[in-house]
Amino acid sequence: MTAYDPPDEPQPGAPDPYGGAGPAFDTVVLAGGAARRLGGTDKPGVRVGGRALLDRVLTACSGARTTVVVADPRATARPVVWAREDPVGGGPLAALDAGLRHTTAPYVVLLSADLPFLGEETVRRLLGALGDAVGRNAPPDGVLLSDSEGRDQPLVAAYRSDALRRQLSALVAEYGSPAGLPLRRLTGALDLTRISDPVASFDCDTWEDIAAARARIREHGHVLDEWISAVKDELGIDLGVDTGVLLDLARDAAHSVARPAAPLTTFLVGYAAAQAGGGPEAVAEAARKASALALRWADENDAGAAPQATTDAG
Repeated sequence: MTAYDPPDEPQPGAPDPYGGAGPAFDTVVLAGGAARRLGGTDKPGVRVGGRALLDRVLTACSGARTTVVVADPRATARPVVWAREDPVGGGPLAALDAGLRHTTAPYVVLLSADLPFLGEETVRRLLGALGDAVGRNAPPDGVLLSDSEGRDQPLVAAYRSDALRRQLSALVAEYGSPAGLPLRRLTGALDLTRISDPVASFDCDTWEDIAAARARIREHGHVLDEWISAVKDELGIDLGVDTGVLLDLARDAAHSVARPAAPLTTFLVGYAAAQAGGGPEAVAEAARKASALALRWADENDAGAAPQATTDAG
């Protein structure tokens, strides 16, 4: 089990030092393990926050050119390419070899399917650190996360594709096949850089881990973001929206008109944004107009009735 140690929360509005489009990459997700410590349960399908663990990982790597999942095919929230190791159950190196055959990008993000707190910002951070080192005389072969106890997590990492292929070829030349070999046979021969992240590296190996993950996402400060991510996945929406704007709108409608006006107004704003072509800007503009209307509505109530006209009896 990877120990979970809650970090300090980032400050609202803090810039992402690894933001931006970043280098082109593919993703390989290893999702075909036996999950013995979960009693053989279908671990990628276990739900945390209403979403399968596999779907949570797929959301985090949504910027990949190609995402390959090494496992038997199943329904997923995002389109993927399916692959299977030979032989089935041949271990992580055999699975990596099978997945890598479907990739063409210069970088590969390698992930397990049981990372409930992995986010797009962590993937960008890994790729950013790897891309920043390309100009060096001896750039690293990869960048991986380490957990709160300093242990390497090679299945939460970004690698140079050529380095992975080179070392896999060397292992096949030596052993005849990658099947049955531990992953450290490959990673131990690579030059790797490490980034500490005890949350993103938290994986679910036991039911206690699952319970801890489910409890954390319901904590104050996490639950709204988790819920919005779950709804977007469920509805097939890939849209970044300023939740603060919508919450302000809901407050204005509830206080200025009536409490039931809050959900109805936000629904109408969403519909109007879709009619306007969608996108964060369309949502923000529709929310601005509706919020201004709610405040005008409140102003009329505050002003009271206009003085009645008087008749000149003269």
